[in-house]
Amino acid sequence: QVQLVESGGGLVQPGGSLRLSCTVSGSIFSMAVMGWYRQAPGKQRELVASITSGGGTKTGDSVKGRFTISRDNAQNTVYLQMNSLNPEDTAVYYCNVRYTIATIAKINEYEYWGQGTQVTVSS
Repeated sequence: QVQLVESGGGLVQPGGSLRLSCTVSGSIFSMAVMGWYRQAPGKQRELVASITSGGGTKTGDSVKGRFTISRDNAQNTVYLQMNSLNPEDTAVYYCNVRYTIATIAKINEYEYWGQGTQVTVSS
């Protein structure tokens, strides 16, 4: 069973920064696509940023230029550096891992979520 442990959330003033971390158990990290999603009250969960095993990144339009995703395969950890935070960034942030394992018979897809970490931007 893959487990994800998130940390780094909290309360920050507008214009401030936070760095979220997500450490993944098991040996699948280096081949997985890692992502950060967020869900604000009354809204759907949305992709914030993702990073492939090769380091290719995708960032949501609302956070481009402010948030950066990165990964450390040696530490089985993905990071989300969040700068210039504003109240609209307030949400629960979730770490996500997706990977596939191919067998002779089929390709199996797996996906797991972290428990979420609260980020609150307020003065």
